[in-house]
Amino acid sequence: MSKIRIAIAGVGNCASSLVQGIYYYSNVQPQDSAIGLMHPRIGPYQVSDIECVAAFDIDSRKVGRPLNDALVAPPNNTKIFHPLPAGIGPVVQMSPILDGISDHMDHYPEEVRFIPANAPPIDVAEHLSQTRTDILVNYMPVGAQKATEYFAQACLDAKVAFVNCVPCFIVSDQIWAERFREKGLPCVGDDIKAQLGATITHRVLARLFASRGVRINNTYQLNMGGNTDFLNMLNRSRLTSKKKSKTEAVQSQLDLPLDDQNIHIGPSDFVPFLKDNKICFLRIEGTGFGGVPLHLELRLSVEDSPNSAGVVVDAVRCCKLALDAKLGGPLDAVCAWTMKHPPHQMNDSEAMTVVEQFIARTEQLIARQSLKAC
Repeated sequence: MSKIRIAIAGVGNCASSLVQGIYYYSNVQPQDSAIGLMHPRIGPYQVSDIECVAAFDIDSRKVGRPLNDALVAPPNNTKIFHPLPAGIGPVVQMSPILDGISDHMDHYPEEVRFIPANAPPIDVAEHLSQTRTDILVNYMPVGAQKATEYFAQACLDAKVAFVNCVPCFIVSDQIWAERFREKGLPCVGDDIKAQLGATITHRVLARLFASRGVRINNTYQLNMGGNTDFLNMLNRSRLTSKKKSKTEAVQSQLDLPLDDQNIHIGPSDFVPFLKDNKICFLRIEGTGFGGVPLHLELRLSVEDSPNSAGVVVDAVRCCKLALDAKLGGPLDAVCAWTMKHPPHQMNDSEAMTVVEQFIARTEQLIARQSLKAC
């Protein structure tokens, strides 16, 4: 069976956790092979079948270095749960910067911010073709719409599938979605929904309130952390799509959406010593039986990037299954299961059902196509 050949755009904490996970599940004992995974196997593919063949970044401490070395270079600060063998992996290539760096980062220490490399950008589409990449995983910073669009176009030009892990809307945009559909290329997006993070927790609790007849009156979700994502988001002008993605993800679970003044979801602050640990403070105020009020308060602490990688491995393998079946355009079921801002929102139990159906149907389609080819 062939490997799933991926390229990574943005060699940050999330990329580090993804690559660590590939090593981890390649070496784990059989009795532990399902720990931490929603799907140990998708079609014929396990996590260990993912292979990174190309990587792109703009930071001087990463560009020109083997991927494994770049993944542990500053400003990356996520937990190392599986050591990365030094000197291994594709050399990180310089990509166009475009809107990938916010100016306010210049005022922070070098160890926590991006430092642009003094190197000319390569032609990303050409490099994707040369490396025979199947799928590009986009990890651009929040607010980097132009950079995300550049990588999406490179995928179209190189005939590469696209998994968009950030809240820059491509897959949920009708024009971009149609372009991938016309090219016969599957795409999954937008904005990864962590394995057990703030958004999925908020969604499930909101649905619980509704299913138990409790009216939600007000709710907030405040998040803080110490990685470059939170530093980048101190520039509030870059947050429009992020707030929209997270807010719609929760609103979609309510029978009657809340007025804007009654819901607040967004980052709160950058706290350097937290590193890649993310702290979420969540409050829901509701009205129950007899008009009696009730309040729920929750504090959630998670390592942000492994929480993302646990879902990205599903998105990537589903995308490869769609490639094998020659399916193009947004994979609606997969998007609803893995992303905060899919083309079509579902509640999470429904999304789980439809993604299982998608996997089964696509496997059957591949089998039929193989029989016809014989």
